[in-house]
Order: sequence, then C-alpha cells, then structure tokens
Amino acid sequence: MIKTLLVEDHELERLGLSIMLEQAEGIELVGQAEDGLKGVELAKNLLPDVVMMDIGLPAIDGIEATKRIKSFNPNCKVLIFTSRDNNEDVFEAFQSGADGYVMKDASKEQICTAIRSVSYGVAWLDPAIAKVVLSNIQSPANNQVSVTLSPDGINYEAGKLNYGLTEREMQVLALIVEGLTNVQIAEELCISPYTAKAHVHNVLQKLSAETRAKATNTALTEGLV
Repeated sequence: MIKTLLVEDHELERLGLSIMLEQAEGIELVGQAEDGLKGVELAKNLLPDVVMMDIGLPAIDGIEATKRIKSFNPNCKVLIFTSRDNNEDVFEAFQSGADGYVMKDASKEQICTAIRSVSYGVAWLDPAIAKVVLSNIQSPANNQVSVTLSPDGINYEAGKLNYGLTEREMQVLALIVEGLTNVQIAEELCISPYTAKAHVHNVLQKLSAETRAKATNTALTEGLV
C-alpha cells in the first residue's frame, strides 16, 4: 500500500479527495492536514510514501512545506496538487524538490496514477504543466536549451533538443517505436506495468504527442532513436 498524506486547506476538497483516496486500490490515506505547518508535522510523524500538497496553504505555503519535508525525509515523494499552472509556481515547486505536479481538474484515474508514479520514482507532469515546461526549455530562435529542470530528472544537451527525455524514457520511446505494448515494455525493462504506463505517459507528454503514432513520428523525424 502507498501511504499517502493529504495537505489541503479547503474542507470540501479535502473531504472529496479523502473519500477518493480511501476507495483507491493500493493507496492508503494515513493522514490529513489543513495547513502547511501541520502537513510538515504529520509528514515527520507518519512517514508517508507520498504527500499530496496544495500550494496555497495557510501558515506556510506548499512550496515551503515541500522544502521542509524533503530536508528531513528526501525519500518522501511530494505530489503538488493545485489549480495553479503559471510558470513561477511550476518551477518553484520542482526547485523545492517536488516529484510531480497534477492539476485539481484531473480525473480520479489521473490522480491515482500520479500518486503511484511518484511513489515508484517516476516524475509526473500534468499535460498542461508539460506544455509550460516545454515552452520554457525550447528557444524558438535556435532550438537551444534555456532551462534545465533537474528534480524531474530532465537533462538537456546544449545545442540539441531531446525534449527532456530521461535515459529510461529514451529506452521506453525506442520500444514504443518498435510497437511494443505497455505490458511488453514492462517485461522488456523488468519493471511493473504501472511504471511502464507512467513512463509512456511522460514520453507522450514531453513529445506533445497525443498518440503513440505521433510519438513515433517525432522520434524518427528528430533522430531520437
């Protein structure tokens, strides 16, 4: 079970999320907090695997709370859960040590997949956030790299755009091009189907591809494989 701590100041949203998480397979809601300071305190006492963290919190905001949690438990995964999608919040969140960023209008399936993904060590970016990240790392003039987002495991070569794909995601992309399914990718890389699904999701996001066919086309056109 993935022990999850929920930090959300809006009572109705917290109630709705708590009900959803309690019903989710493989996820255990171990605690709830209505402000950043209490969230940090509970993270110390409960040692959750994942913290679902809102940004706009009383006492201290989600960015500061994330920094404090990561300072005493770097293995704890923090999934930012918010309605904010501006550049400043996105990059501050990852710079603080966040492992994923999901929007509040995401579906139940997306939220649960995001929790599972970060718990497995796979960064999760909401599709809307992925566009924000890509728009800030790609220079329209010369296709050079302008930003490196290391907490997400994204590395970029100067002078060459690789869409922020990690080494593992490059392996997944190559298998996508070969036409393998998620289950086959999982078997090939000796990872769980959940992890394979999360990697495929991130690859499609970073390539701004709605389908595997489009991802394959981009990979071949850009010489990524």
